[in-house]
Amino acid sequence: MSYVSSDMQESTEPRADESAQDGLRRAIDPSQVGAERPSSREVARETVFRIENLTAYYGKAPAVRDVSFDIYGRTVTAIIGPSGCGKSTFIRCLNRMNDVIPSFRSEGKILFHDVDLQGKDVDPVSVRRRIGMVFQRPNPFPKSIFDNVAYGLRILGMKDNLGDRVEHALKRAALWDEVSNRLKDSALALSGGQQQRLCIARAIAIEPDVILLDEPASALDPIATASIEDLMHELKEDYTIVIVTHNMQQAARVANMTAFFSISGGEDGSRHGVLVEYDDTEKIFTNPSEKRTEDYVTGRFG
Repeated sequence: MSYVSSDMQESTEPRADESAQDGLRRAIDPSQVGAERPSSREVARETVFRIENLTAYYGKAPAVRDVSFDIYGRTVTAIIGPSGCGKSTFIRCLNRMNDVIPSFRSEGKILFHDVDLQGKDVDPVSVRRRIGMVFQRPNPFPKSIFDNVAYGLRILGMKDNLGDRVEHALKRAALWDEVSNRLKDSALALSGGQQQRLCIARAIAIEPDVILLDEPASALDPIATASIEDLMHELKEDYTIVIVTHNMQQAARVANMTAFFSISGGEDGSRHGVLVEYDDTEKIFTNPSEKRTEDYVTGRFG
């Protein structure tokens, strides 16, 4: 791969730790929507990303500091945490999307299949070809539905069997049945949920390895959100998915692994994001190792 240019005691009163654990289990219960929480143990753990001591800056101020963990292939990894903890900054580091911000710089390593994505000889455009991204709000181009999906294919010269490629991507995004008879219509006429699935189709049309989703359902209604979640369950069979979400129920429903970020203060009064805990989603939401994680998922802070 070249880019050049992850003994119980009887008591009438519950113990404090028992109450906390019961609270954790009640806080996030995917069964309430009929979903079965995925388990990372169900899949082979191929390391796709290895993040080592990543610190990301805007100017002199760090947005996230000293982040290290692995992201595994064909799983959904959720990034959760309060506003301002650097979740979006982190996920945008994974495909060098932050490079377009003049004041941005980073330290540490992001290894993608053992290739250092921040290496000087790595072409960011090639990185984004392999690691696609879908943003918080749907952003279809003011073009037809067909041309939206075909856009990246044409730019990359993947024009052979263009119609078949567009159809395949729309089917993978669970949108084909809804738009197959109006591919020439403007994408802007689609509903918000349809537009977001169209953006996912546009991302997967160029056959990436990874899909990054930055709060993809935050602007959608519950029905459209459920469609996006169902789609993630299907796509993880073929793609590595990383999702930023403020919706902890959503993280519990869709993610195999969960990383909890929080905010830490420096001696100079600055604030930056830190990785507090990373583990199987079930453990994060029912038996976390860190008190800060427990407080967050039970709603006691953040």
